[in-house]
Amino acid sequence: MSNTIACHFVFEPGEYDDQFHILDGQIDVFASELSGFISVHRWVSPDGRLKNSIYFFKDMASVKSLSEFPQHLVAKQEVKRWYKSYQILITEVTASYGDGNLIYP
Repeated sequence: MSNTIACHFVFEPGEYDDQFHILDGQIDVFASELSGFISVHRWVSPDGRLKNSIYFFKDMASVKSLSEFPQHLVAKQEVKRWYKSYQILITEVTASYGDGNLIYP
């Protein structure tokens, strides 16, 4: 688990359009094809107001590649159009504990 990077994109959804869905799909495919990609997990808050997409990577180089992906840059310019609010948190996973029966990420 050492050197695992978790990129949390926590957001309150707004109105989505066709351009959003196209870009979102392209970004997901690009991220999943990066050599350092591990997995992506999505969560919804109990009240349904917030969503969290957590991308796990083996290295910061992959995170940087995703952040520089042209479709990602376009999406960043339109963030206020599609989201009511958002927060990005990039963390390094330094330890993981459990009973060994749940593999996450």
